[in-house]
Amino acid sequence: MGVLRIPRRGDMSEQIDKEKRILQLVKKHLFLKVPDWKIISPHLIAYPLIEEEPALIVDTESHKMIWNMDKDSPEYIISLAKALVQLHAIPKEEVRKNHLKIMKPSDLRPEIANQLQTVKSELGISSKLELRYRKWLDDDKLWPNFTQFVHGDLYAGHVLTSQDGVVAGIIDWSTAHLGDPAIDFSGHVTIFGEASLRNLITEYENQGGKTWDKIYEQAVERASASALSYGYFALETNNENHIIGAKVQLGVI
Repeated sequence: MGVLRIPRRGDMSEQIDKEKRILQLVKKHLFLKVPDWKIISPHLIAYPLIEEEPALIVDTESHKMIWNMDKDSPEYIISLAKALVQLHAIPKEEVRKNHLKIMKPSDLRPEIANQLQTVKSELGISSKLELRYRKWLDDDKLWPNFTQFVHGDLYAGHVLTSQDGVVAGIIDWSTAHLGDPAIDFSGHVTIFGEASLRNLITEYENQGGKTWDKIYEQAVERASASALSYGYFALETNNENHIIGAKVQLGVI
């Protein structure tokens, strides 16, 4: 069986080419399965179906979470940490050779500040969220002094596992770049909670992952900024449904 993807817009050639380069890069370095694109065009992308299923899917009608694994499996934390260590160790030189987005530590806060200004002016934002984001931006201790290659949108819905919770693959690589490694922990805390996040960080460190004193706090703040990221995405796509959804998350409707 295979997967057929029809690009949502006609101007996706640049994005498709970027994702192709991302997939070629990560396949070299990860023990995991990733989509293996066989047909690539502005009108159609096709690749073999990966056997394993996402750890979590959300029913589109009931909005209930449906688990395809034991969500409390210790194997999930161990194997996800291993995947993150490998992912974050992809050399910067190879990221540059593939012409992918590279952010320096000094770029991280200006990117968030720009998103905050844009979203506030175009969509609006609740005073409570804006205060939290500005306090986050002003806290020097939270921000890393290094950047690594990250997936950028990693959560259980993009992680493929066996039924016993062993991570077997990762999908949806379109946002991968050299950036803040805490991004790849933020989706975990949203689904599994803060205690599980601490366990994941500890396992990541035990397997050789590079951290800093405030990676936990930074991951929590990154998770809280999902509404901001969604608002910025909604503006980029100019999709009315996304715009409405973002406004709800931003607390303005």
